[in-house]
Amino acid sequence: MLTRLAFRINTQLERYFPEQRLFLKSDHGTRFVRLRPATQAIALVVGTLGLAWTIVATAIIMMETIGAGSAREQTQRQRVLFEERLAFISTDRDTRAEEAVRAQERFNIALAQVSEMQEKLLASEDSRRELETGIEVIQNTLRRTIQERDEARAEAERMTLALNQQGGGATEMGRIRDTAATLDYLTGALGQTARARDADAVETAAVREELASLALEKAALEARNDAIFAKLEEAVTVSMEPLDKMFRAAGLDPDDLISSVRKGYSGQGGPLSPITASTSGSTVLSTDELRANAILKELEEMNLYRMAAFRVPLGMPVKSSVRWTSGFGGRNDPLGRGYRKHEGQDLAGDYGTPIYATADGVVIHAGWENGYGRLIKIQHAFGIETRYAHLSQIRVEVGQRVSRGDRIGDMGNSGRSTGTHLHYEVRIGGSAVNPVKFIKAASDVF
Repeated sequence: MLTRLAFRINTQLERYFPEQRLFLKSDHGTRFVRLRPATQAIALVVGTLGLAWTIVATAIIMMETIGAGSAREQTQRQRVLFEERLAFISTDRDTRAEEAVRAQERFNIALAQVSEMQEKLLASEDSRRELETGIEVIQNTLRRTIQERDEARAEAERMTLALNQQGGGATEMGRIRDTAATLDYLTGALGQTARARDADAVETAAVREELASLALEKAALEARNDAIFAKLEEAVTVSMEPLDKMFRAAGLDPDDLISSVRKGYSGQGGPLSPITASTSGSTVLSTDELRANAILKELEEMNLYRMAAFRVPLGMPVKSSVRWTSGFGGRNDPLGRGYRKHEGQDLAGDYGTPIYATADGVVIHAGWENGYGRLIKIQHAFGIETRYAHLSQIRVEVGQRVSRGDRIGDMGNSGRSTGTHLHYEVRIGGSAVNPVKFIKAASDVF
């Protein structure tokens, strides 16, 4: 059966592949090998498949080689772009830091000007009170002088009437002597009264001139006070707007912060206490006193803003040059443990780079914690907490009170870390928030 099938196959293929004989000659004789049509067809198919496989394999190898070169070039270009982006971000951060320093200097200058203007305002208020007292004394003197002049005139009229009523039974000589004496007395009294009147007129004119001068001086003082009030109001507005924007950019309510700080300082007085009554004894405050009270209230709020700013973690925990690596949010775990939430901002730098507190607070943890490595936790006001992880050295202790800018540790690579960096967290009420919002919010103020 198989022999017949093989014969038929060879018969069909013989038209395309005639039977061939391969002769092999040697010293002992000649032999040949017969190549049947089926054998030739099999050899041709095998050779064709081998050639096709060789071509395909070569093409695949060439494509992989070209693709690998392109991937390397693309990776190199991406690395160059990434380095340029990091350099740009570092330069921009340095620029923002310089702008923050300049903004802080402007804020300090404005605060100094506000203090100076406040002193001038208090001095001008004292001068105004002294002028009011002087005007009141002059008015009392003028009223007393006019009253004395009227009394002298009334006395002269009474004496004249008494002289006219004298003398029915006196002798002629007695009447003459009495008349002469009366005339002399009246002449002296009238002369004295005239001199007193002239002196009163001169004094009245001098008082009127002084009153006019005081009125001009008072008007000039009011104009100067108005200019001082305008400057103070402008300075307070310019100083408070950046602070208000800073807190709102960090996701904090300025009103709640101010209320919390005010509760901590309730019952305290000082130079910013409001004016309660004018110098004249009236319970109704003047327009200037009302403006002064409004400015004092705004100055008090600005002072509360300043105290709140030092209690909120605003700014960078690292002052030297760093690279921004993993940000807040989800990311692939660098140790290959899948997609995880990253609750802070990573800042890569040199080993041992100083780490600083970003706000006033109390250290509540300073030691090793799984995952974080060497970790520092600082509790701030308003329920805010900051964390500084993967440190190489801790320079504070639990219970220690720190201020903004105090050095608390050094950058390292402890815990679950793939390189030297700082893991910085900000938490409000125990929940992690994006710390970049706090860093950027203070870029135009500190």
